[in-house]
Amino acid sequence: MERAIVLAASAIGAGIAMIAGFGPGIGQGYAAGKGAEAVGRQPEAQSTITTTMLLGIACAESTGIYSLVVAMILIFMNPLVNML
Repeated sequence: MERAIVLAASAIGAGIAMIAGFGPGIGQGYAAGKGAEAVGRQPEAQSTITTTMLLGIACAESTGIYSLVVAMILIFMNPLVNML
């Protein structure tokens, strides 16, 4: 009985962890939009703008990757089940 509760709670926790994917998605879209806007205003600075934009997008994506790793651990390598 306790095992089923732990597995159910782990599945719910994995789902909640994946909600963290909305933040990086919104942030990356905003950064890409502002990068395109900046290139439109100053086409000669395209390489600098693109480099800075990609660095910012990579930093924003790390949050989504961490949440994916937490969800995968909760689903496939659940450490809480072994504690029962």
